[in-house]
Amino acid sequence: MTTSTHLVYLIALPLVSAALLLILGRLADKWGHLLATLVSASTFAFAASEFFAMRSRSGAARATTQKLFDWISVGTFKVDAALLLDQLSICFVLLITGVGTLIHIYSIAYMSHDRDRRRFFAYLNLFIAAMLLLVLGNSYLNLYVGWEGVGLASYLLIGFWNQKPAYATAAKKAFVANRVGDVGLSLAIMIAFAQFGTVSFAGVAAGAPHASSAALAAMGAMLLLAAAGKSAQFPLQSWLGDAMAGPTPVSALIHAATMVTAGVYLITRSNFIFDASSTARLLVVIVGTITLLFGAIIGTAKDDIKKALAASTMSQIGYMILATGLGPIGYAFAIMHLLTHGFFKAGMFLGAGSVMHGMNDEVNMRRFGGLNRFLPITAITFGFGYLAIIGVPPFAGFYSKDKIIETAFNAGGTKGYILGICALLGAGLTAFYMTRLIVMTFWGTPRWSRDEQHPHESPALMWVPMAILAVGSVASGFLFTSGNSMVHWLAPVVNPSGAEGGAELMKPIVVSLLALGVVVIGVAYAIFKYRTVPVEAPEKVTVFTRIARRDLMQDAFNEAVLMRPGQKLTTGLVWADYSFVDGLVRAVGFTLGTSSQAVRKIQNGYARTYALVMLVGVLALVATIWMVTL
Repeated sequence: MTTSTHLVYLIALPLVSAALLLILGRLADKWGHLLATLVSASTFAFAASEFFAMRSRSGAARATTQKLFDWISVGTFKVDAALLLDQLSICFVLLITGVGTLIHIYSIAYMSHDRDRRRFFAYLNLFIAAMLLLVLGNSYLNLYVGWEGVGLASYLLIGFWNQKPAYATAAKKAFVANRVGDVGLSLAIMIAFAQFGTVSFAGVAAGAPHASSAALAAMGAMLLLAAAGKSAQFPLQSWLGDAMAGPTPVSALIHAATMVTAGVYLITRSNFIFDASSTARLLVVIVGTITLLFGAIIGTAKDDIKKALAASTMSQIGYMILATGLGPIGYAFAIMHLLTHGFFKAGMFLGAGSVMHGMNDEVNMRRFGGLNRFLPITAITFGFGYLAIIGVPPFAGFYSKDKIIETAFNAGGTKGYILGICALLGAGLTAFYMTRLIVMTFWGTPRWSRDEQHPHESPALMWVPMAILAVGSVASGFLFTSGNSMVHWLAPVVNPSGAEGGAELMKPIVVSLLALGVVVIGVAYAIFKYRTVPVEAPEKVTVFTRIARRDLMQDAFNEAVLMRPGQKLTTGLVWADYSFVDGLVRAVGFTLGTSSQAVRKIQNGYARTYALVMLVGVLALVATIWMVTL
């Protein structure tokens, strides 16, 4: 492992920039967005130089570490504030800074009329700094600091327009849901300390083979809970759709490319825990499978373009979580899909922002239609992302998602067939709801009011980042799969033993043909069903459609199963505290008060009373002596 003295600049640059813009306030309004964008671009350039330097080294020397200072030193328990840049973290660093810079550039134009644009860019820099700390920390405790920083920054960005009560509520909902997941990460850190005596990744990895199965399963379950909160996975997925209240660049940065992928990073980084616990790995597979179907079903019913994309994100992250539970080879495919998804989903979110920009902030797809004639660049770049996410060759999703489906089938036995069929069903649903989105937005006849809306193409500062992401939607998949490059690149981190994947039960060509088959069915059915779209959603729909429109009742479920019982539990605890804990304190006070009232009656100032008390005392003393000497 190589020692470095400058990794800290990756975090320090955006962090100092954010602090400077917030401290200077209105003084930085005219140039704050330029500084933030320049800092983000510089951070990406620095990350790229680190990547090429890493490629020039070999073996264990590729990983780089930097100790900042002694953080905790109590007896034998020591935690350094230290950074680790290895083959896994560099993937995230490049994604965060690269896509983040494109979103900064896009936001210069998108937020140009906002009075608080400087504050928005400060929050963007703060988010990037926190996200970089999350993926660069060399221990669970260092990761936790970045984890909480990301939660704070996302709260500030989602609720950026907090003058609107609904937006402020959405930010709070996201914050609370993430705090539930954070309890899991806190407990996982405590279990690591109790079981291994350390919270560093290296220390826990060294001790995992010798730990009890119960401790490993418990730690894995808590890490999964943390991942579910941050990555909007079942059962903590309800916040993601509401989080679309923030500015659209926030959705592209947080909900497509970075924050929601933090859970995938956490599980992949903790591969030594999940590889050692079949119970924890099974839980990961179950959560990922449920969520990929859950999000896809919700996406079929949404008319809000951003919420449809949010449901899609939930589903695609579900694919990644599923892959992380499929053994050593699955981690590489999860990260590969994460990176390709960062390109095409960020591009589509920016495309949605471009549509809103040209349609006076309208988000209802039923009031779009025929926009390809008015927003040609947006339509083309969005189309590239669409073809990538549904898995059409040679676009990126064809390579990355098909690998996950193939690995699911190869899990073996009944389990493999169940997982493979669920993954295929998710691919078909993805093709359906994404084609529905494309048809309702860019095809067909216009359904907007020509008096109120005048669709037009976005400026170059917006469409150039979209075009770059569109290129990534085409090229990235082949790049990552060529010669199993991603598998070999990540092997020292996620598969150091060199273990092979399961037996090849289904040929890749068969999986690809099956996936393309369900995609064709999904596309054809969506075109048939939405070739003509009414402006208003039909009132008479099936019960299933109504449930899907309400996000499969996830808010109602959370209220009935979590919130109401939680309120009753809290009420009961308050009553118990008042009646028993406080009651005991009050009883002590009452006893002392009552006894003091009785005693004070003999303290009345009369000499005869004191003499009588003394006489009684002497008699009692004499009686005691007499009884003892008998």
